[in-house]
Amino acid sequence: MFFIDPHIHMVSRTTADYEMLALSGVVAVSEPAFWAGFDRSPAGFMDYFRQLTECEPRRAAQFGIEHYCWICLNPKEAEDLGKAREVLAEIPSFLACPNVLGVGEIGLNKNTPNEAKVFQQHVQLAIEATHGTRNGGKHALILIHTPHLEDKLKGTRMILDMLRDFGSAIDPARVLIDHVEEHTISLVKDAGYWAGMTIYPISKATPARAVDMIELYGAERLCVNAAADWGVSDPLNTHRTMLEAQRRGHKLPELLKVFHNNPAEFFGQNPNFKIKPIDVLQRTHQQ
Repeated sequence: MFFIDPHIHMVSRTTADYEMLALSGVVAVSEPAFWAGFDRSPAGFMDYFRQLTECEPRRAAQFGIEHYCWICLNPKEAEDLGKAREVLAEIPSFLACPNVLGVGEIGLNKNTPNEAKVFQQHVQLAIEATHGTRNGGKHALILIHTPHLEDKLKGTRMILDMLRDFGSAIDPARVLIDHVEEHTISLVKDAGYWAGMTIYPISKATPARAVDMIELYGAERLCVNAAADWGVSDPLNTHRTMLEAQRRGHKLPELLKVFHNNPAEFFGQNPNFKIKPIDVLQRTHQQ
């Protein structure tokens, strides 16, 4: 079984975690830009973006893992519009880096007007970041953070409303809305977006709840991630979700779809992403 973790913060993890992931079948990780536990200066963001685009790919490569990332100013630091303006001005140059998949994780934290304004500015950056004909004129991929706990439903609705305001400039197939839970997953999937389930039991989902959602809402346009970072989290929670699904009788084709092929399909819309979906029937025949 091979895994792609669509959302994990490896800058917060040790090199031993990379080895553990490799030994557990992880072939690629996707690392969104996020809050470091403290608010940074614009210069601090530039150093962070270099860490994502230069340092982490080298660390991952030591263990045969491909490292991809996303660039943005995270919603938790979006209240300072002056800082946001400085950071957003530098983002286009980093979007051209070879391991960058798009703009993310943008979104909302406390659903404030300033957060909404910076979210819209990020979306506009993604629309402008077509890289000429490289993406066929399509906007950059977008990865979205939805708020935690009691702010999630309101924030998810606000995000969907703001995306709708961009009209045909936004292709839902190129947007992944993360941290969905039971009360938001149908809103996201019914609108045509990709949905991400985060296995982070303190503030998001557990393996059992995630498998419940797979069974209720289907495996199409659905990804599962650990979002492991500097908090109480575990890089193997994605694997624990797969084991729970396997325990309930889900077979290899569906497991491979959810934990490898779905992220490969979504990320593969950016030519930077090199890993292709696996045809499990073909592999079985060849063996």
